[in-house]
Amino acid sequence: MTTTPDTDVVCLGESMVTFLPSRPGPLADVPSFDRAIGGAESNVACTLARAGHRARWVSRVGTDGFGDHLVREIAAHGVDTTAVERDPVRPTGIYFRTDGERATGADSVAPGLRALSEVLYYRAGSAASAMSPANVPSRAVHAGQVLHLTGITAALSADCLALMRALTSDRTPTGTDGTPRPLVSFDVNYRVELWRTAARSGAPGEPGTSGAEVLHELARHSDIVFVGEDEAAAAWGVTGGPEAVREALHEPSVLVVKQGDAGATAFVGDAGATGDAGDAGDAGETAAVFAPALKVDVVSPVGAGDAFAAGFLAGTLRGLPVRERLRHGHLMAAAALTDAGDLAAPPAREVADRLAALDDESWGRLRLGPGWTAGGPQTAVAGRAGRPGEQEPEVRSV
Repeated sequence: MTTTPDTDVVCLGESMVTFLPSRPGPLADVPSFDRAIGGAESNVACTLARAGHRARWVSRVGTDGFGDHLVREIAAHGVDTTAVERDPVRPTGIYFRTDGERATGADSVAPGLRALSEVLYYRAGSAASAMSPANVPSRAVHAGQVLHLTGITAALSADCLALMRALTSDRTPTGTDGTPRPLVSFDVNYRVELWRTAARSGAPGEPGTSGAEVLHELARHSDIVFVGEDEAAAAWGVTGGPEAVREALHEPSVLVVKQGDAGATAFVGDAGATGDAGDAGDAGETAAVFAPALKVDVVSPVGAGDAFAAGFLAGTLRGLPVRERLRHGHLMAAAALTDAGDLAAPPAREVADRLAALDDESWGRLRLGPGWTAGGPQTAVAGRAGRPGEQEPEVRSV
């Protein structure tokens, strides 16, 4: 993969100030909230930066205190925020949520499963929803080896959808100036209620076009795609396992199908794909690699999907074998799952490398609990894991 002088990964999308409940229960009964930050794309940027990679976040925020807070907090994780635009008219988006994960499909919870989280967004007309091909600096977006996007942005407005289409439509290996085109990474991130809101407002997309169709279109024009089995079933009606998802989405050079707590399968290589996704195989040849998920003592499921994407992209940037990329994704996800916040500290690189290199039996015996990353993550500033004298985190086997 060609190294660029500017950055490794550019992440584009909306981030919001998040209000977390001070105690469990429905939003109507929560007396107070703690302030945090939330956004799929900035989560990936922060995790990559803390893992030692050069990450940039591109977005728009209001000229308000919430915008100040977002930019300051994301920059504090080592992320380059110089390309974030300030909108003097539109506000920074905010949202409130309870504990738990978001729904992706059915309106009701299956018997025996706990209710999913309650999320209330105040993002309509936000500064980020005004992103468009006209006001997002092309040079900043295309400066990295990888451009990471999610389906959330496409649902925010017609202008955001136009931007997403512009960023995924160019499949040529180099730009007009001869510089390498970044690999486009796309996390489907199907948010049912967000697309329902978009449909009620009459945007984005053309009349008669569903959010599911938009997401399929964008995924087909990306190089690396992340999608859950549940998302593929909910959005596209695709069932039958990862192979069925690959059959419905054969264009990307790399397709990662997340299978919940079972693991994830990466399909690498396709005759219709262009660009260098690393280990993509010969033209027309597709390889499937499965890596089982780790056993973890879950504290909070929020942010695990973003952490998984960050781990896989980190492995891609380092040119690791596909199985190890998947394992690094699982390790990053385990860090998020065993931490109460949205942005957990990733494991130190040498710790993650050691665990990712385990044989299958040893990997299967691992069980990770809260505090397992306590040895200290890398930072974009230090460029190394931990500090002299720090104790390596304890990892249990079962």
